[in-house]
Amino acid sequence: MKALEAAKALTLWDRQDKSVFALADLRRIFPERSEKTFSEGIRRLVAQGVLERAARGVYVNALSQRSRRYLVEEIATCLRRGEYSYVSLESALSEFGAISQIPMSRITIMTTGRGGLIATRYGDIEFTHTARPVRNILANTLVMEGRPLRIARVEAALRDLKRVGRNLHMVDTGAYHDILAAQAAA
Repeated sequence: MKALEAAKALTLWDRQDKSVFALADLRRIFPERSEKTFSEGIRRLVAQGVLERAARGVYVNALSQRSRRYLVEEIATCLRRGEYSYVSLESALSEFGAISQIPMSRITIMTTGRGGLIATRYGDIEFTHTARPVRNILANTLVMEGRPLRIARVEAALRDLKRVGRNLHMVDTGAYHDILAAQAAA
């Protein structure tokens, strides 16, 4: 695969709001004859700055014109494809204002897939496994326009934090109750 042809193909995908790819996705986009040729082609595209390696088996279109606001969430979605995942714990509580500190380079995600910490060049992704049923996940999370992952409701985020045994000292209980009161009034 040539860099110019690859850039054109990736630009078409970028126009369809897709800039994060699993290796299997790239295999379909660039159907090389042999695995060795394909692997070498991906390596060259990374070296030439057409692709960026985000995590093991996940690549980002380096030439993408899309906003990178939720890029880490797109990478997380790609890493746990086929599983239900949502932003929760400290990340969700921080977004709601129930935690005074803002996690800068880490996002905390609950997933029906396996847990683990994945370091990417865009920030760390901390997956925590949940055994919650899908209907419970859907009922306790919100969809936000343009965001790849659902986000836990503030009550669910605190419940998740307690359930996984995390430290609660950062939670501002006064702010938490104010958020609940504001939601009830709306």
